[in-house]
Amino acid sequence: MKKVIVLPCSGIGKPAGEIGRQAAYTLADQLRPEQCVRICLARLMIDEPDSVSLVRDNLVITLDGCPEDCARKNVERIKNKVNHAFHVTDFMNQFPELKPEGILNLGEDGSHLATRLAEHLAAEVDRLTGEGA
Repeated sequence: MKKVIVLPCSGIGKPAGEIGRQAAYTLADQLRPEQCVRICLARLMIDEPDSVSLVRDNLVITLDGCPEDCARKNVERIKNKVNHAFHVTDFMNQFPELKPEGILNLGEDGSHLATRLAEHLAAEVDRLTGEGA
């Protein structure tokens, strides 16, 4: 069975990047540990063989925190297609009442956003794999 590779951007200095990373950890470690594998963008950027193989041979969800789309672009460089490219800021805009406090400490609202995003992504994993949770 193919895995779903979850690739968040590095997003240093951006709350959306941190929300995406926290959501990726929650998704891969708690919500869908049997289906998901989280990988590091930096390893993909340097063509680390294990990361390249994982991306090439499996389904991929990217989480980008800004319009640069670094995660998506690096996957497309390797396999031309991302199964689901996700913009964290678009998701955040759906919940204007939830405001992250900062980058290193997202606060309660930022943590809620990360949890909601992980739950949303779990449904996307189920759709991609044809499984119901």
